[in-house]
Amino acid sequence: MIHQPGHFGELLQGRLGPGGPVVLVTLPCPALGVRATLRPGRGLRLHGGLPLAQGRALLARLGLPLPGRVILHALAAPGTGTGVSTAGLVALARLSGWEGPPNILARACIAIEGASDPLMFAAPERILWASRQGQVVARMPALPRFEVLGGFFGPAQRTDAADTAFPDIADLIEDWQKTRDLAGFAGLASQSATRTQALRGPVDDPTPDLARDLGALGWCRAHTGAARGLIFAPGTVPPQGAEALRAAGLRGVMRFTGGSA
Repeated sequence: MIHQPGHFGELLQGRLGPGGPVVLVTLPCPALGVRATLRPGRGLRLHGGLPLAQGRALLARLGLPLPGRVILHALAAPGTGTGVSTAGLVALARLSGWEGPPNILARACIAIEGASDPLMFAAPERILWASRQGQVVARMPALPRFEVLGGFFGPAQRTDAADTAFPDIADLIEDWQKTRDLAGFAGLASQSATRTQALRGPVDDPTPDLARDLGALGWCRAHTGAARGLIFAPGTVPPQGAEALRAAGLRGVMRFTGGSA
């Protein structure tokens, strides 16, 4: 069995200039993603909304045979902004013997999905990713250690590869590349999330108020999907935080850590 981690929305996402490509800095989440199990026999079985046809198409594109009976289980519902579809494809490829460069696997995922998260890379939060082209646009700085308290708000929404209605964040990307402290990164993530909320809604999203009331350094969201997160310095998540999120209407409340610098 292998576990392919997913992500929990994005720290940044938008257009690289008014007419530029959609780019993002993902927020890895080791607690989510896809669990892939290999058992005796033949066949491909998927749980949690993963598309069977996409899995078969990926193996055909990569020239990989099924090594046995492969079972993929999504650890979050599709459309929540946690990278289930990409994680499923990456897990399937790796369980089937893929050991090639991540950029080649990324291009295969793009060909199947139309848009892809950078989950095939070892440190996906360290790259600026063009999610419709499957390209690394720039290298990004290492993030300090942090904690996220988050949950899901609103309906699921699957990514539409043709959807480019995102705000321009070229200025935020430039500032991100110069930033080294957690408060700075969290503030830029908040600006990105706020711009997306202003453009795409929902107007009743409680996450900004929760961030203020609970003393978070900032907040983030899935720019397509339901994931919402509050960013804290390690050890500073208030004990009443989880209950406050539930009371505000967030479901599936969870807590995880990130960063390495």
